Amino acid sequence: MASSLDTLPKIGAPATRALHGAGYTALRQLAGVPRADLAKLHGMGQKALGILQAALEEHGLGLG
Repeated sequence: MASSLDTLPKIGAPATRALHGAGYTALRQLAGVPRADLAKLHGMGQKALGILQAALEEHGLGLG
């Protein structure tokens, strides 16, 4: 099942809170955002970053 660009994929609660705290509520908002910037968010781990990257790639997009 393809992910929606209007929602965030299922990642851990700390990573979801980190994204919401930084103002990201939809997958499309993450396209082109540098991976290193997201990694600096408290609660964002490598597993969550991998899930986000994979979800973006389903739409021909990716992290910066």
